[in-house]
Amino acid sequence: MQLTVLGCHGPYPCAGGATSGYLLQNGDESLLLDCGSGVLGRLMALQDPALLSGVLLTHLHFDHMSDMLVLRYYLESRGKTLPVYVPKEDHSPQRAQLEETNAFRVEAYPETLEMAGLRLSACPVRHPVPCRALRLTDGKKTLVYTGDSNVCETLTSFAAGADALLCDAAFLQNEWKETAPHMCARQAAELARDARVGRLYLTHLPVRHDPETLRAEAAEVFPQSVCVSPGMVIEI
Repeated sequence: MQLTVLGCHGPYPCAGGATSGYLLQNGDESLLLDCGSGVLGRLMALQDPALLSGVLLTHLHFDHMSDMLVLRYYLESRGKTLPVYVPKEDHSPQRAQLEETNAFRVEAYPETLEMAGLRLSACPVRHPVPCRALRLTDGKKTLVYTGDSNVCETLTSFAAGADALLCDAAFLQNEWKETAPHMCARQAAELARDARVGRLYLTHLPVRHDPETLRAEAAEVFPQSVCVSPGMVIEI
């Protein structure tokens, strides 16, 4: 498996940047994990979006799905329909917009799913709207992507033993509070340590902070911590 970071900022991009979006390739097949602002253009530089096996949306906040609204136009022009998975409890206007076009076949995450030669499972996490963490494996290597989440007990067992953990780290420790919608970098590292993952990749990075500041906070707990950046290619 190979993961390419298309966008990694939140809740808005830096100049010339993009919010959450990741291309996961497994042999000749590929999946798009989230599709925030600025993601579609970066995806098109790498492959034809019509060739995706599907789109996995962790949740329907705009910084994770806004480019789906323009991906629609491209797929309609090609007469292509893509399966799109969303949390089943979500009944937002954003979901209604996805469902009003033949470009998308919107479905709720099942307990497990086989796509693009990968086995997918989804875990509810702690966020103001319905959101899922995703675990994807080819039977040899495993990627876990938290989506957006505050500290959530179920994530430790869900991420257990993953080779790579792509984790929400939107705050520094001194900014975090119990009611926050995200983890801080130190909490992401504690999750990586407790779940005994191989590597930690910090994402959903706030533009206001130097990524090195976030990485350094995480590395105090989990030395194998890296901040992702647009264009980064990760071999799982």
